[in-house]
Amino acid sequence: MDFLIVLYRTILFYGIITVLYRFMGKREVGQLGIVDLIVSILIAELAAMSIDNREESIFLAILPIVALVLVQILMSYLSLKFSKVRDCFDGTPSVMINRGVINFKEMVRQRYNIDDLLTQLRSQHIKSIEEVDYAVLETSGNLSVFRKKDGRFGDYPLPLILDGEIQQDTVRQIKKDEKWIQRTLRNENVPLKDVFYAFYKDRSLFIIKQSDLDK
Repeated sequence: MDFLIVLYRTILFYGIITVLYRFMGKREVGQLGIVDLIVSILIAELAAMSIDNREESIFLAILPIVALVLVQILMSYLSLKFSKVRDCFDGTPSVMINRGVINFKEMVRQRYNIDDLLTQLRSQHIKSIEEVDYAVLETSGNLSVFRKKDGRFGDYPLPLILDGEIQQDTVRQIKKDEKWIQRTLRNENVPLKDVFYAFYKDRSLFIIKQSDLDK
């Protein structure tokens, strides 16, 4: 009898968690943010405890799991609407190699050592740091690497403006300031709030406006 109860609860929770994860949205395991990872671990623990504790009501086991999924959906919505919330929970990408030079200050801040850097470079078939233009540590922990083209440095890989907000760290890294951003936007007759995405290329600011997306 106990065997059948455990089997029933296992299949039931498998079905429930599968449905709830469909509501949470599709993301690869390597792309899970902090909130996603915490919710996933807690759901697994709650399900395991409920399967093991056969005296507990199924409803009392399902309730906290549903509550966690609702919290995750709410946080995903807030992260989508507010960049500060997104940065707080998911963090921001970090430039580990900038125009062929290792950013040791950022490596210390991220507690990312030289062995980690070299290992990820080797995994992308890069033998030497001299081959690298930029290397960006993404919020997922993956290292995005941009090789030099014909031995020359390319365009900066991170956005200068995102959803109408100036990315101050990025602006500093290209040795510009906010006044330069504002002056460029005025010359282009584009208000800051109307900028969906802007990036630095060929020493110029390339702008994608919110209105461009509606065309």
